[in-house]
Amino acid sequence: MLTKSPTLKAGFAALAMTAAFVPAAAQAEGTVNIYSYRQPFLIEPLLDAFTEKTGIETEVLFLDQGLEDRIAAEGENSPADVILTVDIGRLVNVEEKGVTQSVDNETINANIPAEFRDPEGNWFGLTTRGRVVYASKERVDQDTITYEELADPKWKGKICMRSGQHMYNIALFASMIANLGEEKAEEWMKGLKANLNGKPNGNDRAQAQAIYAGECDLGIGNTYYVGKMMTNDKEPEQKEWAKAIKVLFPNTEDRGTHVNISGMAMAQHAPNQENAIALMEYLSSAEAQAIYAEQNFEYPVLPSAETAELVKSFGDIKPDSLPLAEIAAHRKAASEMVDRVGLDEGPES
Repeated sequence: MLTKSPTLKAGFAALAMTAAFVPAAAQAEGTVNIYSYRQPFLIEPLLDAFTEKTGIETEVLFLDQGLEDRIAAEGENSPADVILTVDIGRLVNVEEKGVTQSVDNETINANIPAEFRDPEGNWFGLTTRGRVVYASKERVDQDTITYEELADPKWKGKICMRSGQHMYNIALFASMIANLGEEKAEEWMKGLKANLNGKPNGNDRAQAQAIYAGECDLGIGNTYYVGKMMTNDKEPEQKEWAKAIKVLFPNTEDRGTHVNISGMAMAQHAPNQENAIALMEYLSSAEAQAIYAEQNFEYPVLPSAETAELVKSFGDIKPDSLPLAEIAAHRKAASEMVDRVGLDEGPES
């Protein structure tokens, strides 16, 4: 069970009492069971506000891996009502595992733009994060860039990144295939490989650290990590990494920046469907998306929802309008391309 924070609960209770959202099962009783890949403290404010508004309690099971397999193994006896996760790959995985059910709900469909939801209603995006370029404030003069430019020989030895097989990069490469075609995307990946400063390693924060240390001038990372580094009081050295970089949103002048999502789905055998719909409607609302996005330094998918000031400070984002379902269809090809090109072997292989 999720342990509620009295401080957070009090803070969001006032917001919950004044907002305009009215769920389908207002003042309902009972529980909604959530299986989550997102850590409980990241979703706690949302769930506190939801309970204040509806009277519906929430139970959260957090797993860092194997969530889909657990629900599948539980079968018809699974207590899971709603699934929360990050990355289009994981959302598609829960669908492909057959552990979701289609939801056709007028409120949710009105709140979530079509490009951020499954056409069949098996999953819905809630917040977005841009897959952007971290650039050295000291050594990079330009303030605009394209993904295509990462293959330009002028950046030889100056780009750092995490493994090409990580799900965040697979989604980016899938978007390159969707936008350029497989042949051109592979040529681009070869150029990117040639410009790496070494073998891909670390996580997104490590790329900012490498720029700070002068090991590279450009890195590939998610926008929200910038917010996490800027506010990291436990590891203040990360604030210095964040100060060393500026965020460049690729392809702002044409198709837009590739974005990924956090999202939700209804479990296949949800025992509390009415309460699950109430939660999903709430999570799609402007109020909930603003809370969720601020907590995670992300962007709401609902245009009318407020973006946090810290996130606004990164700069303006123009998301690629290509539907994420279409991008997700190229994930397998992207993974195979990474191996074929030998991206994770570094530039000299």
